[in-house]
Amino acid sequence: MRRYFRLIRVFIALSAQEEIAYRANFLVSALHSLLNFGTGLLGLVVLFDQVEAVHGWDYASTLAVLGVYLSVSALRGLFISPSLDSLVGMDGDIWRGEFDFTLIRPANTQFLASFRRWRLFALVDLALGLLVLGAALVQLNTALTGAQVITFLLTLCASVMVLYAVLLVFASLVFWNPGFLFTWVFDGLFQMARYPVGMYPGGLRLALTWIVPVGIITTVPARALTHDLPPGLLVGALVFAGTAVLIASILFRAGLGRYASASS
Repeated sequence: MRRYFRLIRVFIALSAQEEIAYRANFLVSALHSLLNFGTGLLGLVVLFDQVEAVHGWDYASTLAVLGVYLSVSALRGLFISPSLDSLVGMDGDIWRGEFDFTLIRPANTQFLASFRRWRLFALVDLALGLLVLGAALVQLNTALTGAQVITFLLTLCASVMVLYAVLLVFASLVFWNPGFLFTWVFDGLFQMARYPVGMYPGGLRLALTWIVPVGIITTVPARALTHDLPPGLLVGALVFAGTAVLIASILFRAGLGRYASASS
């Protein structure tokens, strides 16, 4: 385990060197972060300027969902997407045969494929997400209990695991079709995670919780802060997250068996 933590430190250092070499990217990333933050916040202001609550979700609790969405999106941009996205597409490692260099390294292939690239500019997004979460807690005007904090952290870990599993599944599909970008299917649906799944109609609400699990990714952690989260939902989210990662890992290993190296 220590070895893998040391590797992560090395990966972060190398990624930082690459990003420092292109400082203009920081300004572009900061602008993108502010636009994402501003449009999300503006949407809530417009909505709750018309109504006080939607299906039990008021402005403060919905703001918490947006904060979780921004934070999880930032974690995705920090260490999940940079590595997995480098595998896919016409310029990806799998299409060009450069995935060979990952396979021959003396470390777990899934670990290397998942953590070798980092985008440290995403820390700006994370700061904005935490700022929104803090503003939501101020709006709620309630003191968090220790149990709520622990529950929130557990559900946040589950949400990151689910997001990682979903993206790993789409990255694994590239072994069957190396030139196709599958993640666009999920990216469009993930925008719906800005709002609580409770705002959507019954059938769609169920689908967005357990089939396309954007509800587990954002609504469940926010509910841990703003509402009483039923123990069954907490356990269900944790079990779902663990199962999703296991299935994604199995699919990734199956995809490795189909990979045709550049030397073959």
